[in-house]
Amino acid sequence: MKLGFIGLGAMGRPMAEHLLRAGHELAVWGRRPQSMAPLVEAGAVAYASPAELAQQAEIVFTMVTAGEDVARLALGQDGLIHGLAAGAIHVDMSTIAPETSRDIAVRLAGKGMGMLDAPVSGGPVGAQNATLSIMVGGSAADLDRVRPLFELLGKTIVHVGGQGAGQVAKACNQMVMVAAIAASAEALCLAAAEGVDPARVHAALAAGSAASRVLDVFGARMVKRDFAAGVEARLHHKDFGILLDEAHRLGCPLPIAAQVGQQLNALMGMGWGRMDAAVLLRVAEASCRRN
Repeated sequence: MKLGFIGLGAMGRPMAEHLLRAGHELAVWGRRPQSMAPLVEAGAVAYASPAELAQQAEIVFTMVTAGEDVARLALGQDGLIHGLAAGAIHVDMSTIAPETSRDIAVRLAGKGMGMLDAPVSGGPVGAQNATLSIMVGGSAADLDRVRPLFELLGKTIVHVGGQGAGQVAKACNQMVMVAAIAASAEALCLAAAEGVDPARVHAALAAGSAASRVLDVFGARMVKRDFAAGVEARLHHKDFGILLDEAHRLGCPLPIAAQVGQQLNALMGMGWGRMDAAVLLRVAEASCRRN
């Protein structure tokens, strides 16, 4: 297939490489030439704008940070909308607000183009190993066309519902996951304050009903005090801003998520946004010392 990919960072680059290795033609665009260079060396073709890229592709993937970025790439002066042919599909795998995704989809549909919102869970390791969980919103027909490509990127593909539903699922995923990270941080902070070895407490929890993948991965990082970025915590902060804005718009109280959001605000205020979310342990420790 003739594909395009925009967003060649820690997540997007390995995803694009999987598509290229599978034998698809791949067009790429990036703000920085150096981000495109490894893909070009592997056989992709670089283009000067998203619109020019879109002229070469039947399906274009985007994997960028913010909703404003996605909207600009899709609808801006040199955006995909000015290059995609009728029947082409924009697959956005970024994590953005559901309403932003729906608005872009409506504009593209007006030109006869499809859109899937397909955010992912699994982080850079999942992208590298093609084991991502992909949460898809959009039409079943568009998903049928794109599914063979998703199968090159992830192990779990769930059609959640109509436009924006993938983004809703991702918001729910982030709520549960980051709340569990924060709870793990508080548990290990309490253990240390009591003079009990956090490593032994972590081992005990991992063997009991508190066991979870979050505790396994992030709890282990906390025990080792390894705060090097897996997924940078600033991205979780961005995601919580999205989901709390949605909750406010809907009049849907999320008291636990709101408290976790405050912990992420504190993390950002302490200058730790580019560290792994395991650094929430240090946020909990700072509160404990103050009290």
